[in-house]
Amino acid sequence: MHELSLIADLMRKIEAIARDQQASKVTGVRVRIGALANISVDHLLEHFVDAARGTVAEGARAEIETLTDVTDPHAQEILLDSVEIED
Repeated sequence: MHELSLIADLMRKIEAIARDQQASKVTGVRVRIGALANISVDHLLEHFVDAARGTVAEGARAEIETLTDVTDPHAQEILLDSVEIED
């Protein structure tokens, strides 16, 4: 269940950025997975595709990097690096 709250938070951030930029479509996102987030790239991608369905991020390309530093203060988080939008 932990990953569902992480994905929900990620989607809220993506949708807020799209709304703030008055974007009609999100075409790509770049995400980093903290070393202690306990979710694999494949699992995150699967959840992202499901969560994006019906939103401005549906069909968006996701670039996902896994971090290895367990002492990083964001080690348990999914970090949104960037959002590519279409006007």
